[in-house]
Amino acid sequence: MSKVYQQLKEFKSKYPKTVAFRTKKHSEIIDMHLNPDEKVLFVFCGQKNTSSLTIINSCVMALTNKRIMIGQKRLLWGYFFTAVTPDMYNDLKVTKNLIWSDIEIDTMKENIYLSNIDPEGAVEIETQITDFMMEAKKHYAKKDK
Repeated sequence: MSKVYQQLKEFKSKYPKTVAFRTKKHSEIIDMHLNPDEKVLFVFCGQKNTSSLTIINSCVMALTNKRIMIGQKRLLWGYFFTAVTPDMYNDLKVTKNLIWSDIEIDTMKENIYLSNIDPEGAVEIETQITDFMMEAKKHYAKKDK
């Protein structure tokens, strides 16, 4: 079992209200795109869409020591992969709904919407991503000077 999938199982057992399917296949996409010098810090899952009513767009997200990675295996063939590096990251927004929470990751080129996340899990996701990005942005600021 891959380390990404193992961490994802820990997240799902800690936050069982999060809705995600085919997570093992989605985790394999993250494993495929990990660079040899990258370390996985945090893994979570959810739906990559704006609506809590659509539950067929599951994906796995991994926070590494270099970027945020989003992997989504298509049903028959192929996959979607997105990476957000700290220099492209703007901010993150958490919205608590009736049952689930939604997360919006604002980047310089697009907004990434994640839905159907356990509300308590959304708090941990926000903390992990924000702490990492604030620290990473300090290093980018030093390089620019």
